[in-house]
Amino acid sequence: MIEITTGTIEEQIIKILQKTYPITVSEIEENLHVSRERIVRVLQKFQVKGIVQLEPLPDKTYIRLRRHDFKFIGKKRQKKFIKHRSGPKRQESEEYDGMMYS
Repeated sequence: MIEITTGTIEEQIIKILQKTYPITVSEIEENLHVSRERIVRVLQKFQVKGIVQLEPLPDKTYIRLRRHDFKFIGKKRQKKFIKHRSGPKRQESEEYDGMMYS
């Protein structure tokens, strides 16, 4: 089982690879809006670990996902949106003429 931290570029690349094959480095770059160098660095790290296989061609580099046993770990996010109270804040009046308790 390979543990991938949620919210990282590694997680985003793995999820794209799980959805689409064949895919190139330039297509991942377009989807994530991240520099090509950063994507290639992550993919090379994955290749060393045996997670992906890079298939370089003269004009493109295709990526093949070799393993499918991933566990995404990280912070659990709140699923339901919390609506905060909006509107003008009430100002406490400094001139209070009511009863004073002692």
